[in-house]
Amino acid sequence: MQLDKIVNYHKALSDPTRIKILILLAGGELNGQVLADKLYVTPATITHHTAKLREASLINERREKNTVYFSLNHYFIKNTATATADLIYKDTNTTGGLEQMNIQQQRLKESVSKNFFTSEGKLKHLPAQLKKKLIVLQQLVSALEPNHPYTEKEINEFIKQYHDDYATIRREFIMHQYMIRDREIYTVNPQEMWPKWETLS
Repeated sequence: MQLDKIVNYHKALSDPTRIKILILLAGGELNGQVLADKLYVTPATITHHTAKLREASLINERREKNTVYFSLNHYFIKNTATATADLIYKDTNTTGGLEQMNIQQQRLKESVSKNFFTSEGKLKHLPAQLKKKLIVLQQLVSALEPNHPYTEKEINEFIKQYHDDYATIRREFIMHQYMIRDREIYTVNPQEMWPKWETLS
C-alpha cells in the first residue's frame, strides 16, 4: 500500500471525535443526526468529521432522500492497519518483536504498580508522567463494572478506597475518557475508547 494512504489513514484517526464515530459505526450504519445525539455534538460537527473520514476512505456514505447514512469501510480499515504493521516490521522478526514489546509493557505496569501503590493497595499519588499516570488510572477504573451507572457519590466513595483526593482522580477519569458523565451519572467507557498508554514514548 502506498505510504501516503497510510499517512492519511492515521491522520484521520488523530481526532478523538472521529475515533468515537468509527466505534459507533462498528455497530452498524447510522445517520448524522443519530451520531450527533450519541456524541452530544452538533450535526455540523459530525459533517466536518465524517468528511475527513470519507476523504481517508475509512467510511462509506449513502443518501436516502434528505438523510445521509454512514458505514465503516471494513476492508480498508483492516487492510491499512495490517499494512502499517507490515511496513514497520518489514525488516524485523515481527513475532519476536511483538513478544519483546509485550514483555516490556508488562514490566512497566508492574513497576508503576509497585512504585505508586502501597502494599495495602492505596495510591500514594498520581504520577506526573502521562504514560505512568494512564497506567495508574487504568488500574483503578478496571475495578469498576462496565455499563454500570454510578452516581457521583458512589464514584467518590470508590476512589476514596485508594486516595483521598477523589475530585482530582474523578476529573482525570473523565478527561482521559475512561468514563463518561451524563447528568451526574458516571459510566465506564468501552476499553476501545481508553487512551493507549502503550503507544506513548
